[in-house]
Amino acid sequence: MLGAILVTLAVVTAVFAPVLAPHDPTELNLGSRLLPPFWYSEANPSYLLGTDQLGRDVLSRLMYGSRVSLIVGICGVAISVVIGVALGLVSGYVGGATDAIISRVLDTFMAIPFILLALAVVGVLGPRHGSGLITLITVLGVTGWVTFARVIRGESLSVKRREFVDSARSIGQTDLQIILRHILPNIVASVIVLATLQIATVIIAESSLSFLGLGVQPPTVTWGLMLSEGRDHLATSWWLATLPGLAITLTVLGVILLGDWLRDILDPRQQT
Repeated sequence: MLGAILVTLAVVTAVFAPVLAPHDPTELNLGSRLLPPFWYSEANPSYLLGTDQLGRDVLSRLMYGSRVSLIVGICGVAISVVIGVALGLVSGYVGGATDAIISRVLDTFMAIPFILLALAVVGVLGPRHGSGLITLITVLGVTGWVTFARVIRGESLSVKRREFVDSARSIGQTDLQIILRHILPNIVASVIVLATLQIATVIIAESSLSFLGLGVQPPTVTWGLMLSEGRDHLATSWWLATLPGLAITLTVLGVILLGDWLRDILDPRQQT
């Protein structure tokens, strides 16, 4: 329930950010720079969570930052699902030399940490203004398919040995029909759970890359960029780094809790 509440809050905030945000997240107001949040006596009621070093409203920037994190997380994982599930199904069902080749590619990618691989690819491509969001989604999606391929391959190896697959083959169904009608429906629960958990990983990766200046570029607002900009003011304006860090933590925690709940619901082996 807590995970569902946190994820719902993040989604609602992202979708309705233009309506909920009290200010333009990119509007500069140097006369109101570094205002404290509402719990300080000297706070300005117009800026509930204070302002940053350029006088921009922190609350509005947090709301708009949620849009980037969720878009990158969902779209990046969608790309990973398509690539990973397709290769995993082919590898597990076909077997033989095809399985050996795909497995060696999997081993190669698994030897490189996900965030390090994404960092290397983004570093080579370079952050580009305007197309940075699409580039980031593509990079995180293409580098994150390994987890899905490994799990789906194992599931496919197990399902293809069952009697209903032999029955389908005996009545003349093609390999493609067997994969789409019999194997894929039996592993879709694993895909859903894994995709939910992978969203949390991608959100952290996006925030990390934005923190390093390799993610989506200004003026687009991201939590990682807010965290990077706020670290220079920890001694005097700690909320500039703490609030986006807290937003990342709560969103990722919500996604992980929701994924764990889905695993308990969709996996019969978890039910006693």
